[in-house]
Amino acid sequence: MAVAGGPHLPGAVLFACSMNAVRSPMAAAILRHLAGHRTYVESAGVRAGEPDPFVIAVMDEIGIDLSDHEPHTIAELYDSCFDLVITLTPEAHHQALEMTRTMAVDVVYWPTFDPTLAEGSREQKLAAYRQVRDQLFSRIKSHFHLKGSPGV
Repeated sequence: MAVAGGPHLPGAVLFACSMNAVRSPMAAAILRHLAGHRTYVESAGVRAGEPDPFVIAVMDEIGIDLSDHEPHTIAELYDSCFDLVITLTPEAHHQALEMTRTMAVDVVYWPTFDPTLAEGSREQKLAAYRQVRDQLFSRIKSHFHLKGSPGV
């Protein structure tokens, strides 16, 4: 089970990427896994993509179920009051800065590789998704001073 270690966990965090199909849902699910109910976590995209079966597979490997994730856009968010917005693509960063220009919210950019660009066999593609998942897991643990590991 994940255990939160840092006292400075924001009340609400948004992860944003281009299509809310790969990177931002992975990141949001990882933070939820590590922080539990201590913070509100959401993900969104500039555009809504389609659910990605590779994401579901690599997250399932670490005990996080994303099979019900439905991609949606930043414009479709019910609430835009976040303490922190973490963008994972340049396009999402630009939109987040525009969305928050009159708000007191921190927006940070974590450049993150798009694993959908990986070519080769199914296993090579899965390896690219695993690499992104593991990098996000490590970065989230470090940034939020959280303890825990993949799996249940």
